[in-house]
Amino acid sequence: MTETAWATTELGFDIVHTASPVGRYVPDLVRPGLRRNPKRAHLLVSTVLGKHIPTAPSVIIAAADALGDLVLDALGPDHHDVVALGFAETATGLGHCVAARIGATCYLHSTRRVVPGIEIFAAFEEGHSHATSHMLQPTAPDLFANSLPLILIDDEISTGATAVDAIRALHQHVPRRHYIIAALVDMRTDAHRRAVAEAASELGAQIDFVSLASGTAVLPAGLVDAVAGLPDPVLNPQAGKTGDIDSIVLPWSAAVPDGGRHGFLHSDAESFDAAVVSAADTLDAALEPERALVVVGHEELMYLPLRVAAELEQRGREVLFQTTTRSPAYVLDVDGYPLRRGFRFAAPEVGEDAPRYLYNAQIPTRNGSDAAAQIVVVLDEPADTALLRAPGGLLDVLTAAGEDVLVALVAGTDPAALRAARKDLE
Repeated sequence: MTETAWATTELGFDIVHTASPVGRYVPDLVRPGLRRNPKRAHLLVSTVLGKHIPTAPSVIIAAADALGDLVLDALGPDHHDVVALGFAETATGLGHCVAARIGATCYLHSTRRVVPGIEIFAAFEEGHSHATSHMLQPTAPDLFANSLPLILIDDEISTGATAVDAIRALHQHVPRRHYIIAALVDMRTDAHRRAVAEAASELGAQIDFVSLASGTAVLPAGLVDAVAGLPDPVLNPQAGKTGDIDSIVLPWSAAVPDGGRHGFLHSDAESFDAAVVSAADTLDAALEPERALVVVGHEELMYLPLRVAAELEQRGREVLFQTTTRSPAYVLDVDGYPLRRGFRFAAPEVGEDAPRYLYNAQIPTRNGSDAAAQIVVVLDEPADTALLRAPGGLLDVLTAAGEDVLVALVAGTDPAALRAARKDLE
C-alpha cells in the first residue's frame, strides 16, 4: 500500500481502486498531483510511465509489456496484423513499447511538432491538455491507410473522449471494424463508458478497452479554486555551485527511425535495436564508471532514450529514466506529494513560445536525501539550438541547481531519407 497522499489529506483529492485483471493497484500506479488549470486541476502522476517521476527502465518496460499482453488477449488467438497509435506527448514511449510487445505491423505516434516536407495524414484535439493539437505524420499514408485492427495507447483514460476523437478522425480516412484502447489506468465513470458505447454504435465499430487497473478519481467541489489559492510553486532551485556541462553525439543513421513520429515498421526493429546498442556503447564510454544516472528524454523523444537507458541498466548501471514535458504542474516539496522539485525552461525548438518543464530529476536514496546523479539529456537535432544553452534554457536551469549534465545528441529521423529507404525495400 502507498503512503497517504498529501493532496488527499489536504484537499480531498483521492484515487480509489476498482479492479485489475493483473493484480495491480491503481494508487500504486498513479499518485494524486495538482496543476493550475481551469479545466482540470487534478493530475494523475504515473509511477510506471517515466514522465514526471524518474523510474527504472525495467519497471517502465515491464508495465508496458503487461499492457501489451492484455491487448493480445483482447485481440484473441486468431488475430494477425495490427497497427498501433500512441498519443503525444505522454504515451509516445509507452505506445512504442506496447507496439513492440504485440508485434504491430506499424507504430505511429501523434505529434505536436511541425516537420517541414511531410504531409499531415490526420489531426485531432485533446480537451483537457495544455497542448491540444495532435497531428499524424507517417512517411506515406499507406502505412496507416488500411483496415487492420487499430490499437490506441495512452497513459490514462480519464473519459475516453480523446481516444474516440482520434478514432473518429481516422475512421473518416479508413473505416475499421475493431479498435482497442489500451492504458495503464482506466478512470472512466459509467457515463463515460456509455458515451463510448454510443460512439461505437454510431461508427459501426467495436471499441474495446484494456488497462492494468481501473479506478475512480474522487474530486472535491472547488478543487480548481483550492489549487489556485495555494502558494506559488518554487521552481528552478539554486545551488551554491554550478554544475558542469559536457556533450557527445550518439551514432544514429538518418534512415533508421528514432521513434514513431513518421511511422515505425515491424521490419525496422532489427536496425533500431542495433542502433540502440551502438548508441549505448558510445554513451557508456563517456560516463563515470560508478556514477548513478537520470536519463532524460525530450518531450516526444521517449522510446529511443528509454531503450538506451534500459541497455545501460542491463549492463549494471544505476539508472532512472524520465522526460521533459509541455505540461505545467504544481510543485511542492512535502512528503506524500509526487512532484517535489520542478524546472521551468524555454523551449529549445525555434518558433516554440510556450515554456517546458522537468520534474524531480533526482535519484532518492534510502535516507531520504538525493544521490549526486549525473543527468543525461537525450535530444534530437531540432532541439539542439542556442536556446537550449541560453539563460533560462534547460541546461542553464539544471546546472544552476548544481546538476552535472551530459547532453547526448542524436541526429534524429530524416523523413525524406526514411521514405526513400522504405521505397527501396518495396
